[in-house]
Amino acid sequence: MTRPNRQNRNAEVDFRGETRSNATHASTTDPDVRLYKKSPGTGAMLCFIGHALMENRSGLIVQDDLTQADGHAERRAALDMMHRHSPGSTRKLTLGADKDFDAAEFVADLRQACVTSHVALKSRYSAIDGRTIRHEGYALSIEHRKRIEEAFGWAKTVGGMAQTVYRGVERVRSRLILTMAANNLARLPRLLVA
Repeated sequence: MTRPNRQNRNAEVDFRGETRSNATHASTTDPDVRLYKKSPGTGAMLCFIGHALMENRSGLIVQDDLTQADGHAERRAALDMMHRHSPGSTRKLTLGADKDFDAAEFVADLRQACVTSHVALKSRYSAIDGRTIRHEGYALSIEHRKRIEEAFGWAKTVGGMAQTVYRGVERVRSRLILTMAANNLARLPRLLVA
């Protein structure tokens, strides 16, 4: 049974079996958003991707950014934030991240920037070698890297970033930066007591 198409209502269309991509589907309210699927088995959504650089000891966000969604945006943003955060640094830096960052090109770019890659290993082929994973600092980074999810969880539930009311990359980026700064302020009293 089909319903009659009422005025001011979208026509009922069967999308089953139709392939969706950024070339065929676009948002009518925000042309900057892109279809993105975070993991296998989940549906693609129109969204931006937020990125954050966290200091492992305190869990404070030291830098964040927002980009259009695509398959390589996270790696590009991580390199960009590392270069902005520590230009010409003489300190020994490490970067902890999840399995999506275990790519030969990304690890090589980190080595060139004199940053040790503490990335979670992919199950089959990994760009991280034994020189890195044998140190106890690697195990600590792998354990602490999960704390970044607390900041993103706070931003979505308390900070209102799960579904923003702003449109456009720059406006949503400004909102993300403000939200992550508020997250740091919310964490400070607990850190100062400790």
